[in-house]
Amino acid sequence: READVVLKYLKEQCGAKKIGIVGFSWGGMAVHHLMLKNPQLAAGVSLYGIIRDSEERYNLLNPTFFIFGEKDHTISYDQIILLEEKLKQYCKVTYKVKVYPGQVHGFAQLKPEDMKPDDKPYIEEARKDMIDWIKMFV
Repeated sequence: READVVLKYLKEQCGAKKIGIVGFSWGGMAVHHLMLKNPQLAAGVSLYGIIRDSEERYNLLNPTFFIFGEKDHTISYDQIILLEEKLKQYCKVTYKVKVYPGQVHGFAQLKPEDMKPDDKPYIEEARKDMIDWIKMFV
């Protein structure tokens, strides 16, 4: 219900024509949920967050991009593969699942001073990919 109130406000008070949503971790799970329930959203990006306990979790309403780290301790690689297989089978809108090599949960949120040199290119790539996805649909 909170999302409905925010979307109504953005459209009526701010004149928003298209709205995209981005979420990290638990917020990524919220993005996944909203992309299943709210047709008003033009696009979504879920960074290391997925819904695991619903059989209807593959029927996305609008374009959704899922970003994961290969070495995420909360979302196994097997869960990512299952998500992608089921999306191929059931999803009728544009989607993308991308796994960034060697990256852990929360990798795209790191501050510059916390980035390891080997990880920095993947962090920058994920951030660019996220922005490009939103720009493509919103």
